[in-house]
Amino acid sequence: VTEPREWRPLIYRECTDLLWLFLFFLFWAGLMFIAGYAVVAGAAERLVLGYDSFGNICGRKNSPVKGAPLSGQDMTNKKYVFFLNSCNLEMQSLEISSVSLCVSSCPQEQLNSLEDLQGFARINGSSLCVYNLNVSSYTLNPKASELCPTLPVPPSKSFPLLNRCIPQNPECYSKYAPALINAVNEMDALHRILAGILAGRDTVIGLSVLSLAFSFILILTFTFIRTLLVHTLIALVVFGLLFVSGVLWWLYYDYRSDPSTELETGKENIKFLLGYAVFSTIVTVVLLSLVLVLRKRLQFTVQLFRMVNKMISRIPFLLFQPLWSFLILIVFWVFWVAVLLSLGTAGTAQITSGGQVEYRTASGIHYMAWYHFVALIWTSEFILGCQQMTIAGAVVTCYFNRNKNSPPRHPVLSSISVLFCYHLGTVVKGSCLITILRIPRIFLLYLYNFLKQKESACAKCLFKSCCGWFGCLERCLRYFNQHAYTTTAINGTDFCTSAKDAVFILAKNSTKIASIICFGGFIIFLGKVFVVCFTVFGGLMAFNYHRELQAWVVPLLLVGFFAYVVSHSFLSVFEVTVDALFLCFAIDMETNDGSAEKPYFMDQELLTFVHQSNKLTEEQKPKSMKPLQDNEDGTELQPMV
Repeated sequence: VTEPREWRPLIYRECTDLLWLFLFFLFWAGLMFIAGYAVVAGAAERLVLGYDSFGNICGRKNSPVKGAPLSGQDMTNKKYVFFLNSCNLEMQSLEISSVSLCVSSCPQEQLNSLEDLQGFARINGSSLCVYNLNVSSYTLNPKASELCPTLPVPPSKSFPLLNRCIPQNPECYSKYAPALINAVNEMDALHRILAGILAGRDTVIGLSVLSLAFSFILILTFTFIRTLLVHTLIALVVFGLLFVSGVLWWLYYDYRSDPSTELETGKENIKFLLGYAVFSTIVTVVLLSLVLVLRKRLQFTVQLFRMVNKMISRIPFLLFQPLWSFLILIVFWVFWVAVLLSLGTAGTAQITSGGQVEYRTASGIHYMAWYHFVALIWTSEFILGCQQMTIAGAVVTCYFNRNKNSPPRHPVLSSISVLFCYHLGTVVKGSCLITILRIPRIFLLYLYNFLKQKESACAKCLFKSCCGWFGCLERCLRYFNQHAYTTTAINGTDFCTSAKDAVFILAKNSTKIASIICFGGFIIFLGKVFVVCFTVFGGLMAFNYHRELQAWVVPLLLVGFFAYVVSHSFLSVFEVTVDALFLCFAIDMETNDGSAEKPYFMDQELLTFVHQSNKLTEEQKPKSMKPLQDNEDGTELQPMV
């Protein structure tokens, strides 16, 4: 039989879970290899800017390709892709057969002769013939008919995606549109998603900043929370959920009834919109039910956050702690997206007949993309886990301090130093477990999309049940991870030992603190829903103005993910403080009895609040409980210097 844990905060510690930290370093070494390969072999601009048949990307300066004499030209002022035979395009090996050029403007009127082409080039500065043919030679060179577009050249205008010159002649358009649609549809999902991200990159950045502003507003709300503010927050969340759900259903029916939806991107938009609408409706119904059930405990929420703010007032720099986590996340996300865009276009240039260039996708790119996606989840969870342990360590330092009038010096810096010196491996292990749980859900999603084409009811039922099970398991693991980090901050034990000790102490005191932690977590979760809800609504309004050929629903999902991570990063100050504070309370109740020999570390106000929240009468309070005194007996956590 193992001896019970003494629960004494340690000053002298040992490193924990070193093997997991070593594995994390190896994983990042692989990620650096992929990043280096993507930078060398990729060219993200090809997805949005478009490129000609000679290896030049339109709208930028280019490096020459060996064996292609017309490559390496400065196309800064030539932003549009023009096909020499736009009225008779054909698909060959996923490529459009016609020669394409970068031009500065698309012809607005029909050009019937070489003289018209020559005049258009001189007036508009836009040559529609192959680059090595001089404008003055259009009517003199015997090969001009081969090097210039097929006559007559129909009037055209630029199209938003890939900057193509689209013919406006009905006959030519009827032949051109199917070829372009097939070209876009033959792009795999990765390339369509990357094109959507690049096309809406400014909107994605703006919406991420908007989520940051909402998070700051909520921090101020929770810091100065009053009953009126709680009512206001709940009203805004309810209104936002109802409004966003209504807009999603409206957009779904609007897109479905649009007869011009022929592209695969448009079909994906409709499919994802339906999923968003159903998910938003379910979340709305569940949250509204919970709000109705818990509406009578609003005053309890005010008292709870008063306790939390009292602890934070002893550690004022705790409110600024999420800033460094957010900045690190931003740097990592920018790096991740940049590598993803380069990885999606990684390939080798192959020279074909006539000095033309074709780009062939390198083998193994999809495996690298999956590795890169796992890196996004694991690293993001690791950064958030470091923040959780830092906050928990600071709360533990202040809680296990006998002299409440003299709080420890620099508890946040002390907690950060303990984390980086001893417990990074523990955070790596906790974040890896969450990542491992997410991978089966992603695989099930892929399998579901594959089997859905066969309309298998069994596959749908299996998918929904398994995803629900993995989702519940992930939520439980997150909850125990947080308490395991707090236990590690106290005892200095490894992840598994800390998780076991945390489960044991929480199980023994579940009747005292379970309702407090659950209800406090619910209010904080409503705050996260508020941020995500209004950020996604802003994204719906912004992306809806750019429907053409853009897979904007996936960037919207990315915006929703970023908004949740940003809100979680900032609001986790209150969430982790609540969990750590009441875990320390449970430990205090377990190891002390309030007597002169074993006085409580907690103050009278916290103990009274817990008893009131559990509807205990005055007679049920321990008789041995005495007011706290500023004595220095007992073990307390000393901050590292």
